[in-house]
Amino acid sequence: MNVRASILFLTVGLIFTLCTPCEIRAVQARDHLTEQEVEIVKDTQILDKRIDVFIKAADRRLLVLTGTGAVNAKESKKESKKEAELWGALPTGTRAELIGDIARIFDEAITNIDDVSARDEKNPLIHKALRNLAAAVTRIVGQLKPMEAQLKGDSELSTFDQLVENAESIIQAANKLPPPAEKPVDKKGKSKTEKTKETN
Repeated sequence: MNVRASILFLTVGLIFTLCTPCEIRAVQARDHLTEQEVEIVKDTQILDKRIDVFIKAADRRLLVLTGTGAVNAKESKKESKKEAELWGALPTGTRAELIGDIARIFDEAITNIDDVSARDEKNPLIHKALRNLAAAVTRIVGQLKPMEAQLKGDSELSTFDQLVENAESIIQAANKLPPPAEKPVDKKGKSKTEKTKETN
């Protein structure tokens, strides 16, 4: 499963076709993760949990772009304060920069999955991480789609196209996965997980 190679060829060609040299340099120079997000990624060694960190980072940019995302109105002030201490301030930037951040976060997430797959292709967390990532990119791109008609200039249009290309490659890879294994159930139709919850 080498999704990274297909993403790279598609997106690099697209960027060089649609962007001016100055815009390309600006996209490359910007860090797509904040310093605190980078530290959280480094501290999160388990694959599926690390992918959750990338999803959270993308959601933070979605929140800035649209006012929606993982953070919602029901979140208490205490939780918001605790999250701010862990993750830092919300990222800033132009619309093109924030969309570009999300595209590159998707790219880094799939690279992490590919790296684990190359070392241990039977790792059960690979399928779980890829499915979670595919669900997240579907949701995030769906929430950004209404913005497409408002995009202006080569920079905004090219970064959005890059975002969509990365998302489609991830979704296609997830669609090739075998169906998830069914959890064993007893005669009453309850899984072991459900029985454990009942006894606790």
